[in-house]
Amino acid sequence: MESGVRVDLHGKQALVTGGARGLGASIARRLAGAGASVLVADLRKDLARDLCNELGAMGRGDARFVEMDVRDAAAVAEVFKDLEAEGQEVDILVNNAAVDVSKPIEHLTADEVTRVVTTNLLGPMYLCLETYRRMVARGGGHIVNILSTAANRTWTEAGPYAAGKSGLRAFTHTLFKEAQRDCPGIGVTGIIAGGMETPFIMERFPDADTSMLQSPDIVADTVLYALSVPAGSAVSELVVVPRKEPSWP
Repeated sequence: MESGVRVDLHGKQALVTGGARGLGASIARRLAGAGASVLVADLRKDLARDLCNELGAMGRGDARFVEMDVRDAAAVAEVFKDLEAEGQEVDILVNNAAVDVSKPIEHLTADEVTRVVTTNLLGPMYLCLETYRRMVARGGGHIVNILSTAANRTWTEAGPYAAGKSGLRAFTHTLFKEAQRDCPGIGVTGIIAGGMETPFIMERFPDADTSMLQSPDIVADTVLYALSVPAGSAVSELVVVPRKEPSWP
């Protein structure tokens, strides 16, 4: 599916977490198609490298794999130090990496809760800490945090996931307000995405009714739209859900 959103990202470098597959891969393809150089950050080395090769073969700009565990603050900081040493900058950050454990709260373990909340909340915060201060110093950039309908309305078996996404939504709103104060050239956007036909859902719920889901390409187009808004305006939050989304509003 070709994008209907037009934005010129030539000369920009984007970092997409969880970029090897699913929504992350769709976002990486859209950014590369708009001319951006893309850093595909993931723990799935082979999938990430395959995507980078695909983008390169299609002539869609430079794409490079970055191994990153977003749960490790020191490792995240090291990636940015390495980029600086190479004279590179991150102009666009897309915090997409996320995990879930679908269990009733009474059956959850402390390790499962920690993994979900650290990946979905602390990880994006670590990335924002490293990126935002550098964007302020340069006078511009854009941060996109992928949220969920669970940030607004939760359901059973989604306690840690909803907690993480709700926290990330609050953090995103705060960062938006601080960017208004600190640097008008920085955009901060939260994207509340409804159910998508991606491995994130289909691997856990193989019998899911796909007619109730949307293509990740639609959400990736929403990312492009956020990046396309002229400098005099700001998009703090967008909601994109399937028409049959049961968890919205």
